[in-house]
Amino acid sequence: MTNLVVEVSRYLIILLIAIYTYYNFRFFSMKDQEGRDLACSRQLVCMFMLHFLANMVIVLNTGLESLALFYGAQVIFFLCYIYLYRFFYRNVSRLLVNNTCMLLCTSFIMLTRLNPSRAMRQFVIVAAAAVITWIIPLIIDRVWQLAKIPWIYCGLGLALLSAVCLLGNTSYGAQLSISIGGFSFQPSEFVKISFVFFVATMFYRSTDFKTIAVTTAAAAAHVLVLAASRDLGNALIYFVSYLMMLFVATSNWFYLGAGAAGGAGAAVAAYHMFSHVRRRVQAWRDPWSDVDDIGYQAAQSLFAIGTGGWFGMGLYQGMPEKIPVVDKDFIFSAVSEELGGIYALCLLFICVGCFLQFMLIATKMQAMFYKLIAFGLGTVYITQVFLTVGGATKFIPSTGVTLPFVSYGGSSVLATFILFNIIQGLYILKRGEEEEDEKDQAKSQGQ
Repeated sequence: MTNLVVEVSRYLIILLIAIYTYYNFRFFSMKDQEGRDLACSRQLVCMFMLHFLANMVIVLNTGLESLALFYGAQVIFFLCYIYLYRFFYRNVSRLLVNNTCMLLCTSFIMLTRLNPSRAMRQFVIVAAAAVITWIIPLIIDRVWQLAKIPWIYCGLGLALLSAVCLLGNTSYGAQLSISIGGFSFQPSEFVKISFVFFVATMFYRSTDFKTIAVTTAAAAAHVLVLAASRDLGNALIYFVSYLMMLFVATSNWFYLGAGAAGGAGAAVAAYHMFSHVRRRVQAWRDPWSDVDDIGYQAAQSLFAIGTGGWFGMGLYQGMPEKIPVVDKDFIFSAVSEELGGIYALCLLFICVGCFLQFMLIATKMQAMFYKLIAFGLGTVYITQVFLTVGGATKFIPSTGVTLPFVSYGGSSVLATFILFNIIQGLYILKRGEEEEDEKDQAKSQGQ
């Protein structure tokens, strides 16, 4: 009976995620607010049904009543997050709220399948992060002083990154985290955000050559400290986000070309300087030449994706635990194996939908400061998604970064909540301005 439920549910889960993803893009073509609200409501129906089916399979396979209670706690969290957010922030982007919950839903499903204790720990971190970051849209809407302190962003960011470089814990050849009182956190996840604020503040003030030179030097300092820590995945994210923000602020193709050439040169230098980079490149080029050592992780990831096919093997029917660091860097491979390639592609499309929402908000913002923040944070987000998925599918060498909201990791979850809530704050700010303009137009027409 359990096998029948697993077999039927895996197809229903794929159907539900496909419908959810359809409305994720259908939303952008709808002009009226009523149609958009209906699309978002249908998304939620699909998400809660998918969540129920997946957790039913988990409980049937494990026989653990505690996981049924854990499922109930997740449902309560999602309901509170969705409806309280909409209650406190009338103009909230429902699409971003839905996508946040859908990505977290997938995370809880896969982490519970892989390691229930880690899933419960992640849930506590998610709930705490959601509460902590709830006030961010209110701050964005009211504190213009955020645009007046560029060197605080820069100094604080460099101090944190330098502390990791000097005192950080080493993991897989890179210094990534700092431990304080038994807790470890990864400062680079948060400095991404302060880095975007620093660059946005500088280019909001001026885009003359002197300002660009000073900002480039400060940005290079961030990247160099990360390189010294051998955290090259995050160094690449910082570099790409700065280069794209520079191009948007100046519309200068020379800066874009020179930056791309400099980045290519830095990548070649990193290959020759760092042994773990050479190992990852070798594993990317030919994992089969040393499948028991250097190429083991890449090979197991490809085996998992290939075994899952389009429709997946079903929860608990695959062997994703054979992939090293599967709950962090290679969560996409685990999703592909047990939930299927269609589900994994839909998950990727949902991430792309979030990015499109970021870019739409960036184009609508009139103030250059806000425009650059939305664009910079969107670039950080989609670059991280690309590096994670690209590494798991052997499209690019593995860079050791996580899939936002899906992979295990407290620092990543909290930083992503901060990022999404900043974007929500900008969206709410813009919607409020549009409503004021509509009221003014109505008054002028009435007169």
